[in-house]
Amino acid sequence: MTKWQELPVEKLRFHCDESLFNFETTETVPPLDVMIGQERAVKAVEFGLFTKNPGYNIYISGLAGTGKITYAKAAVRKVASDEPVPDDWCYVNNFENPSQPLALTLPAGLGRGFCQDMQELVDNLKSGISKMFSSDDYEQAKTNIVKKFQARSAEIMETFANEAKQHGILPQWTTTGFAGVPIAEDGRPITPEEYQQLDKNKREEIEKQLMAVHEKAMEAMRLVQQVEREAREELKDLDAKAGLFAAGHLIDELKEKYKAYDKVVRYLEAVKQDVVKNINDFKPTAAEDENNPFLLFKRNIHDAKDKYRVNLLVDNRDIDGAPVVVETNPTYYNLVGRVEYETRMGVVSTDFTMIKSGALHRANGGYLILNVRDVLANIGAWEALKRVLKTKKIIIENLGEQYGAIAMASLKPQPIPVNVKVILIGNPILYHLLYAYDEDFRKLFKVYADFDVEMDNTPVNIQKLAGFIASTVRRENLKDFDRAAVARVVEYSTRLAGSQTKLTTRFSEIVELLCEADVWATQDNSPIVTAQHIERAIEEKRRRFNKYEEKLQEMFAEGKLLIDTDGEKVGQVNGLAVLAIGEYIFGKPSRITANTYLGKSGVVNIERETKMSGTSHSKGVLILSGYLGQKYAQRQPLTLTASLTFEQLYDGVDGDSASSTELYAILSSLSGLPIKQYIAVTGSVNQKGEIQPIGGATQKIEGFFAVCKIKGLTGQQGVMIPYQNINNLTLSDEVVAAVREGKFHIYPVRTIDEGIEILTGVPAGQLQPDGTYPPGTVHYLVSKKLEEYTQTLVKLGKSAEAGQDGAEKNET
Repeated sequence: MTKWQELPVEKLRFHCDESLFNFETTETVPPLDVMIGQERAVKAVEFGLFTKNPGYNIYISGLAGTGKITYAKAAVRKVASDEPVPDDWCYVNNFENPSQPLALTLPAGLGRGFCQDMQELVDNLKSGISKMFSSDDYEQAKTNIVKKFQARSAEIMETFANEAKQHGILPQWTTTGFAGVPIAEDGRPITPEEYQQLDKNKREEIEKQLMAVHEKAMEAMRLVQQVEREAREELKDLDAKAGLFAAGHLIDELKEKYKAYDKVVRYLEAVKQDVVKNINDFKPTAAEDENNPFLLFKRNIHDAKDKYRVNLLVDNRDIDGAPVVVETNPTYYNLVGRVEYETRMGVVSTDFTMIKSGALHRANGGYLILNVRDVLANIGAWEALKRVLKTKKIIIENLGEQYGAIAMASLKPQPIPVNVKVILIGNPILYHLLYAYDEDFRKLFKVYADFDVEMDNTPVNIQKLAGFIASTVRRENLKDFDRAAVARVVEYSTRLAGSQTKLTTRFSEIVELLCEADVWATQDNSPIVTAQHIERAIEEKRRRFNKYEEKLQEMFAEGKLLIDTDGEKVGQVNGLAVLAIGEYIFGKPSRITANTYLGKSGVVNIERETKMSGTSHSKGVLILSGYLGQKYAQRQPLTLTASLTFEQLYDGVDGDSASSTELYAILSSLSGLPIKQYIAVTGSVNQKGEIQPIGGATQKIEGFFAVCKIKGLTGQQGVMIPYQNINNLTLSDEVVAAVREGKFHIYPVRTIDEGIEILTGVPAGQLQPDGTYPPGTVHYLVSKKLEEYTQTLVKLGKSAEAGQDGAEKNET
């Protein structure tokens, strides 16, 4: 084993040089006011916010903790602050069709003033009109009309009475109508007995006179009723003129105030006409009606305070710039608004004053930020949002009207035009699903801003990360960090990113570390946070999650999980895997064994046969057959059965990071060369024998180191990793110290040949011009073993054929 094959200490992790920082503590570091490490996403968001073309709404995606929500709010508010404040929106009564309230728009701030003006108008109307109807002038005018009616009625009835007497009939009026009584020559009424004693001709004459008088009575009644109608009309006109006199100038003053807004002026004119039409609603309540419970419900329904009230749906008087609305519970009604109902004396009712705004109303003229998963989880919300964006109108409808089998009577508020830009926050999976299966989505959300989980590890970004730490210190009211602590945070950021050349952009985890380090500094009564506090925060967090890792290490120590960290064995290799328990990931070494023998089955994956192998692992094992065929079956058939398995594996395995390990085990079994058990292996392999990079290299190394430490460090132990994973190493201080002291070793390899030489100490061997390998090499020994298998198989075949021929001769 040559020295150059071992990875030097400086390659095991990224070391942040404290000299990069020109400060002692973060107290003097200016806070960061820009987003770092997300240039692509930031430019996409800026473009989406700048363009005003329809359909350019924004979808921001990324994993949790990348700061996309915080940035979205800050970026949108910054843009919105320079934009004009949108108008207020009101709903008012539609006097012609109360079931379809009218929408009015006013400049920001005037909506509240209009509400107050209408409230004052109603109060003034009630008091002014009430006083008018209680005035002496009104009573005198009303009395004159009544007297005039009475005089005309009396004149009509007197004329009728005279005409009746001329016909010899005395008119009498009963509750059932007119009844005439004949009059004798002496002027007295004829009694029924006297009437019966009259001769026939006389009675017939009287009957004719009665009929004539009856007709005149009906005519007199019609004239009286006509006079009554005229009187009522005059009284009504009197009330209208009185009401108009009391209310007209009040409404005209408002019309003058709001003359710049045509719809408001038209509404005020409608109010005037309705006041005149329903002037009785403003008259003083009769004393006997005050305590009448049956009139309570009627008064509530027709109360002028409700009838002429203004429902201020959107009030923008207190905002600066365009509105930015973050709706955390985007239900259907919370998005598009709703019409509420109430029960009055057992009857469910509603009116325009019970229309409530939704997030789209409040964000109209500005920006609406939503979590796409929450929108999709609420019935009707996604379709409603798309409908608003497509039609540019907000229509308030109850869900029952859309999904109910029975049509329900409800209000139909006038639609409100909308101009809003929607920013959806979600993950990449939901974006691609919506893009693929919802054709409206791709038309409405044309801007895609994808937040990355990592950024380049450069001095500029390191300085920005220091600024982020300073911002967090101020925002969360933490102790200041010295530059050694900041350097340790930067190193922790590379570990979270899983690369020495990258820094994580999952800033929520950085914030957690900062807050926890502040707690430990407070416990130590330290005025500042030091590197020791950072290290303790990291370690304490690890200990909160590593219960299962410790349980496995106990099983290794007790010998319940079989693993060798010393010596050499044929067909046995220590493979490395990672386990994830929630957010905690750790490495676990496993024994991988291979047995090879004569046969034609090829490589048999025991995990696959028992259905404990995932698709990636099964693919990795199948690749081994391709390698073996390409390497050893160019001149002879591959007559081999190789049995592979992960020992003591009971819960399944996936991934191809153990494929090179399994191949080493097969080569060892075929060649008879023992493999060093103190070197664990990870890495994927292709059919050409090239080692491919894998994930979790750091955790795998630390997992094997922990087991070696339990078993006892001998100075020979180490791990073999793919060469491409060198910059992914962010090893702990303990492992780095062990490598520095020569107690542990890391070997990067590019090919199977390099790996097998490290594991066996025997040259792999290069293919010679004659198609053979040099004697004593690994490939030579494997080829010889496979050749023996083939010859044996041929001999067995010939013997079987000879036996069959002899049996045929004997039979003959």
